[in-house]
Amino acid sequence: MRRVAVLGATGSIGTSALDVIARHPDRLRACVLAAGSNVAALLELCRRHRPEHAVIDDAAGFAALRDGLLDAGLSTQAHCGGEALDALVSGDACDTVVAAIVGAAGLSSTLAAATAGKRLLLANKESLVLAGELLMQAAHAGGATIVPIDSEHNAIFQCLPDAHAHAGLKRILLTASGGPFRGRRRDDLTQVTPEQAVAHPKWSMGPKISVDSATLMNKGLEVIEAHHLFGVDGDRIQVLVHPQSLVHSLVEFVDGSTLAQLGLPDMRTALAVGFGWPERIASGVAGLDMLAHGRLDFEPPDLDAFPCLRLAFEALSAGGTAPAVLNAANEVAVSAFLQRRIGFLAIPALVEDTLAALPSTPATSLAVLRDADAQARRIAAQAVGACA
Repeated sequence: MRRVAVLGATGSIGTSALDVIARHPDRLRACVLAAGSNVAALLELCRRHRPEHAVIDDAAGFAALRDGLLDAGLSTQAHCGGEALDALVSGDACDTVVAAIVGAAGLSSTLAAATAGKRLLLANKESLVLAGELLMQAAHAGGATIVPIDSEHNAIFQCLPDAHAHAGLKRILLTASGGPFRGRRRDDLTQVTPEQAVAHPKWSMGPKISVDSATLMNKGLEVIEAHHLFGVDGDRIQVLVHPQSLVHSLVEFVDGSTLAQLGLPDMRTALAVGFGWPERIASGVAGLDMLAHGRLDFEPPDLDAFPCLRLAFEALSAGGTAPAVLNAANEVAVSAFLQRRIGFLAIPALVEDTLAALPSTPATSLAVLRDADAQARRIAAQAVGACA
């Protein structure tokens, strides 16, 4: 029986994870549920899944969580804050962790799970972008198993099951849906609204990651993730726009072979791989009917209209603290866009200016990376203020 901690339980990935868990009561149990500030949603999940522990990050919600659990007659223990969550994922409360907290806020608990040697179903891409070398070192030292849950990296994981495959690897090809603005020129994006940006054509996601998909920053972050997860340099990673979102990624080998993983665009498939690997378990997702879908299209990304992807490749090439600066500036910019304080095209401009203002330095420790993150946020916030 896998004892699972679902971090970011009230989000789309957390909800999908709990759906898969509920399908396998004989082998999976949700023992820890964690959320940011949505007490009502967390309480509802606790009523349904009856975990042993529930964690709310926002201290203002602790009393409501504790009292709500008591009123519901649940034995679930209420906890509050990052330190409590880190202790739970490090200890005996779970052996498997779904890391789906959005943004840099998920770094600490992800590192704690890796250090403790847990099976880590990694959906928090910022952990790898911000501190990829440190996270992979912690996982190796702690004996953790990392199964990426992004559909693209999960596809690569399935195509590269052993060291022999890695030895013959030529390059990785990450697919991208192109987001809601695929095919539009840069001049067509000046009046984009937050509502348009979050209306993803294929995936149901939170607002931040939806905007990242619209700018192609999400794919840029995934390029950096792939570098760390699979030990592949940026010049051996290519992005292909694939609007059908059926081919989740491909790997090419030195003998001319290319392997691809295909499936319907549903995160439950990747989560089922994470829970069951190397076995296969039911996810609740139907098989892919190729005759019904008919065609598969691919095209290169437009780096003029969507420069965030170019900026991510440049940050990966610069190394050191550059990816952390990229991520922090993007988080500030996306938040400002969602608040209607800056325009859509100001997002990549703000990120590029922040990268220029903070040249890369060696990422020798988590403290150095946190400092770079903080400096980038200050610079980006000042730039937002200047635009307002």
